[in-house]
Amino acid sequence: MARPLAIVGGAVPGVLLVERFLRDDLGANPAEKLEHFTGTVALVTLLVCLTITPLRRLTHLNPLIRLRKPIGLWAFAYACMHFSCYLVFDQSLDLHEILHDIVKRPYITVGFSAFLILLSLALTSSTWSITKLGGRRWRGLHALIYLAGGLGVAHYLWSVKRDATVPDALGMILFVLLGLRFWRRPNVAQRQTNLSGS
Repeated sequence: MARPLAIVGGAVPGVLLVERFLRDDLGANPAEKLEHFTGTVALVTLLVCLTITPLRRLTHLNPLIRLRKPIGLWAFAYACMHFSCYLVFDQSLDLHEILHDIVKRPYITVGFSAFLILLSLALTSSTWSITKLGGRRWRGLHALIYLAGGLGVAHYLWSVKRDATVPDALGMILFVLLGLRFWRRPNVAQRQTNLSGS
């Protein structure tokens, strides 16, 4: 039941955005609002995806792991929308200007890097990809989701002009999630040591 809810729930921010667009309720600069909204939703959704593993460990509800894929794909979908807004509204699909911007502006560089990581994770999210890559290599590749999160936070922080409250908060959440990931490792190693010594 939770998986269908995650699939449907991921569409809610997009539906609300369309509804605001149809009501002409996106302010004086709708293009900027669309770009910022989709970027924020992409990053928040990515962080929600990263909470699944620690939540599963705390609750011992193993079926929660099945939520990672749909939530992660929604994060990628909103990242695609965000990137598309940048391409269309900021650069008017001018390839030369896009490449120049990516190379010359650090916050664009890190944002584009995060997008490329999410693209690679989305393309390898299938069972077929796990089989072809092998479990160990696949897990190593998908651990890059944390790097994507860090780059996304850096991109957000660099892009804001005044109030950095939201990106600061998201950065703290990511820091905690990283801490939970590495905090588990000694426990796993200790159990393996105990088993080998028994």
